[in-house]
Amino acid sequence: MLFLKKMEGERELLELPCMLVEKGRNPVAELKEAVMRKTAIDAQVHEPALEGKYNAGSRKKKKWIPALGFRVSAKNMSARVSGEYSGVKWISLEEAKKERLGRKAEWIRILK
Repeated sequence: MLFLKKMEGERELLELPCMLVEKGRNPVAELKEAVMRKTAIDAQVHEPALEGKYNAGSRKKKKWIPALGFRVSAKNMSARVSGEYSGVKWISLEEAKKERLGRKAEWIRILK
């Protein structure tokens, strides 16, 4: 899996290239554009591979919404990250669950 490294203070957190998709919008097209914008990787988005719930609210006022993780491939795996990130990390889902995850990636911890 591709994770984006983000510095929060002195801690490095891992985030997923992701976005919220409004009802009626095309999640595949929006994910493809988000990956390109955040990593400069021309992604080919395939079928959903992970399903879970994401807290779109705050830590105190939780608002759980469905979350999907899609299988994505790319011809070129080298990334040029946008300015908000410090780099990328390619690791397995099981390895990621042991890392410090940012808020946008926390939902993968509860996957079985």
